[in-house]
Amino acid sequence: MSKIRILHTADLHMDSPFESLSEGKAAIRRAELRSLPKKIAALAIREKVDVVLLSGDLLDGESVYRETADELVRYLRKIPAPVFIAPGNHDYYSSSSVYARMDLSNNIYLFRKNTIEQYEFPEKGFRVFGAAFTGKDSPALLRGFHAVRTDGMLNLMCIHGETDAPKSPYNPITTEEIAESGLDYLALGHIHKASGMQRAGGTRYSQPGCPEGRGFDEQGRKTVNLVEYENGAWSLRSVRIASRLYEQITVDVTNTDPLFAIQMALPDDTVRDIYRIILKGETDGPVDLKHVSEQLSEYFFEVQLKDETRLKEEVWARAGSDTLRGLFLSKMKARYDAATQEEKSRIEQAVRWGVAALDNREEVVRHENQ
Repeated sequence: MSKIRILHTADLHMDSPFESLSEGKAAIRRAELRSLPKKIAALAIREKVDVVLLSGDLLDGESVYRETADELVRYLRKIPAPVFIAPGNHDYYSSSSVYARMDLSNNIYLFRKNTIEQYEFPEKGFRVFGAAFTGKDSPALLRGFHAVRTDGMLNLMCIHGETDAPKSPYNPITTEEIAESGLDYLALGHIHKASGMQRAGGTRYSQPGCPEGRGFDEQGRKTVNLVEYENGAWSLRSVRIASRLYEQITVDVTNTDPLFAIQMALPDDTVRDIYRIILKGETDGPVDLKHVSEQLSEYFFEVQLKDETRLKEEVWARAGSDTLRGLFLSKMKARYDAATQEEKSRIEQAVRWGVAALDNREEVVRHENQ
């Protein structure tokens, strides 16, 4: 064969609940995940791929909406190439799973067994191996596996699993097993961070990561893999199909207005994205997170603010003065000096709020013996 083009993705996790978002925004995000099969099909058609490898966790769990399953099949049917699905630990295959109820077309191949099977396409110049999770975990499926290499045929595998984690319950795979597998390309799923093209022996392999982030543990640009083999050479191109990004940034608000500092730290276009902004630096009192959040709402689809600022040293300067503020600071300073590092952050927060309240009604303490 002279050239073969593969679209490889995994971990769509359609019908994720998005519990941290409001009901309305969660519904929007679920709809955006549900649109991923349409985007995958459009990309496959546009790039004229020869095969699509979907390496598990396309669905987030056993209970999914019927329309989600229908959308998945509806768009995969449109792809004029064989499409392989290897169910993972979230969407494992069973007789009661949504996969068992799907009306699959001739171009969609679903692995149903927890043992490796294969399909051959001699006219296309490749064969595809794969297996399914049939429960929430899986033994090591590549252990002892070896595919015989044949001139003019590439050995591809579509499977869910975790590399270099020998104690993983999710089909642990070692680099030694990959090197000895006889595979030309191993299309993995499970890890939500893209690995890029890797190599063990004569086998190339990759984790594409999830194509759409769902939380701050899945930050940054999310993509699918377009893998190409031509005249003995392999290449991988990452293509973004995500609707939104999750990003986290840290902003120093020392000696400046927090809102201004945040605005200066932001990239140009964030209106579709979900941000967590951590405030650092020294302040006199607590940052008004509610006010800042309201002012920033038009900049993002969703924003979370976290105040990790600390008290300025001069805040303690009036400890011991003959005022309510001074007495308050003296007591809190004694507790602060005796506290652990973890306790100190909580005491600082209490002092911020106390100082903010006292600044609006501070008065001189009058002793009875004066």
